[in-house]
Amino acid sequence: MSTAPICPKIPKTDTHHGITRTDNYAWLRDDNWQDVLRDPSVLNQDIRSHLEAENQYTLGKLADTKTLQAILYKEMRGRIKEDDNSVPVKDGIYEYGSKFETGMEYAIHYRTHLADQKQQVLVDGNLLAKGEKYFRIIDLAHSPDHRYIAYGVDVKGSEKYTIKVLDTQTNSLLADEILDTTGSIVWAADSQNFFYVKVDDNHRPSDVYCHLLGDKGDKTDKHTFHESDAGLFVNVGKTQDGAYIIINAADHESSELHYIDAARPMDKPKVFLKRSALHEYSVEHHNGYFYILSNYNNREDFAIFKTKFGESEAINWQEVVPHAAGTLIISCGMLKNWLIWLQRKNGLPSILALNLQTLEQHEVGFDEQAYALGLSLGLEFDTDNIRFTYSSPTTPAQTFDYNLATKARNLIKQQEIPSGHNIADYVTKRLFASSHDGQEIPITILYKSGLKLDGNAPMLLYGYGSYGFSMPASFNSKMLSLVDRGFIYAIAHVRGGMEKGYHWYKSAKRETKANSFKDFVSCAHYLIENKYTKAGHIIAEGRSAGGLLMGAINNMAPELWGAVISEVPFVDTLTTMLDDTLPLTPPEWPEWGNPIADEAAYKNIQSYSPYDQISAANYPAILAVGGLTDPRVTYWEPAKWVAKLREYSTSSNDILLYTEMEAGHGGASGRFESLKEDARLYAFAIKALGLNK
Repeated sequence: MSTAPICPKIPKTDTHHGITRTDNYAWLRDDNWQDVLRDPSVLNQDIRSHLEAENQYTLGKLADTKTLQAILYKEMRGRIKEDDNSVPVKDGIYEYGSKFETGMEYAIHYRTHLADQKQQVLVDGNLLAKGEKYFRIIDLAHSPDHRYIAYGVDVKGSEKYTIKVLDTQTNSLLADEILDTTGSIVWAADSQNFFYVKVDDNHRPSDVYCHLLGDKGDKTDKHTFHESDAGLFVNVGKTQDGAYIIINAADHESSELHYIDAARPMDKPKVFLKRSALHEYSVEHHNGYFYILSNYNNREDFAIFKTKFGESEAINWQEVVPHAAGTLIISCGMLKNWLIWLQRKNGLPSILALNLQTLEQHEVGFDEQAYALGLSLGLEFDTDNIRFTYSSPTTPAQTFDYNLATKARNLIKQQEIPSGHNIADYVTKRLFASSHDGQEIPITILYKSGLKLDGNAPMLLYGYGSYGFSMPASFNSKMLSLVDRGFIYAIAHVRGGMEKGYHWYKSAKRETKANSFKDFVSCAHYLIENKYTKAGHIIAEGRSAGGLLMGAINNMAPELWGAVISEVPFVDTLTTMLDDTLPLTPPEWPEWGNPIADEAAYKNIQSYSPYDQISAANYPAILAVGGLTDPRVTYWEPAKWVAKLREYSTSSNDILLYTEMEAGHGGASGRFESLKEDARLYAFAIKALGLNK
């Protein structure tokens, strides 16, 4: 197909707060979208034909990059160790782990009996995925007595998981099968009951059930908890000591926890502390005390408290780790003798530990300018060992076991790059750009050693900036395919994340959301002014809410970008926030504002909503990617966005749409198949800058 598909205009108007909008492309939203999530074949044929025509057009436009895509795919696959193993995690008499075999797309989950070192395969994803166009296993969980393995599986990409249970003694699946769940499984202490969360017809996780093994399906399962507020999402977990099941009902600004004795799964859950506006908290249990991570009473970067069991009102809390403005406590956990927490200061994470016997505290620190850190407490409680992963843009992931008592760290795994990787061949830096209001925005950059910084280098500038999610400065082996071709890879740590504390998030949400967009543009100007790149030579990339960022900066400063890559982009922001039947809309109102009830919120969202703000402009080349079964950012958002951009663009640059017809928010599910998507994106970027010749 040599010309772009023509998207028919079928005007639809809506009026809120006396403001009327006309949407010519609203018809792309199928009325039976909920059914499409379950069965993509029921998609309206006119919509399917349009999406397929767009896919054909995009593939045609990128046909001259087929050889380049094949090379990029080979490079990226060459950096993956095909016969790779995870580091097993000990729990009692077993170690549990996963491994990949050469050429296989999916993990094989296994365990090793520590006494005789006999390995037992539990779940082989490759066998289960046969015949499926999409496949994902989530939250494989063994019962406390190690006999049963429960896991959630999704074969549509819609994130509606079916829970299945394996009996390891007979190596056969039980008849128990539970549909339409979040896939998360939490076992009670008796190894006969487990808790799970059901999603409703609008894909909202609002109900917790307890399932007794031997019951077929979920018809007789005990209904443990219901959340009536559509603005709150429910999840279920367990304290590290295994004593309590924890049910959490939360949005982006508040939470309310309920707990059940893990040895008494039929008990009614008890509320720990009733929800209140702007109060977020989580709990752990230790020796008759609850430890609480909380932003109570204006501690916006959080503190850690403790209180006796049964005395959960905040008046009884004792502050154990005080609040320190600018030092964000990200998470905390308990072991028998330790309180451990992960914190971030000046954009960099670190691990701290408090000995509960001696009250001595120490920090696990690191030296690089920019790095990413992950913390795991494992599956046991009575231990002094924790595990953490460390990487940086130049340093492949390293996994360490760390003894809290001796402070000894032991490198137990180094990410292997089979095709070779020399850290000295690359440079990583942390820079700071001054935004429109004087705030200093961190930028992490990676480039090849010896690259001439004269302003001519092509750049890929990545951003997110929502929900308080901080973009980690981690190793990205795929990005080396661009860096090795002379690109500079940069991450703009814009406001909306929590890189510099909770205020970094708070200063770019609702009324101040535009700060995220202005920060990104300011980062681009800084990088241009300091000769890292030049206008028109920057590929801007973002995903999901980062796609909103891409849509906004595309409207604000189209002259800066050589191209924009927007994956599963949240670009029809106002329309989505006005539709309370969509899964994420009510829980998202604290993040964006409620335009149904609040005229000011309506006008604010409309002022930056990428779809609403499209105007006649010399737009850069654009590639938007959607997923047909995506419940988070529905497929019609990128489809509508592309249609309207083509209508208004005054340039001849390619504006392309590709919809994954058998996948959801995460794209293709296989570890190699997903690389083909990345190769297409990178080939588009290289072509857009005229570098594929």
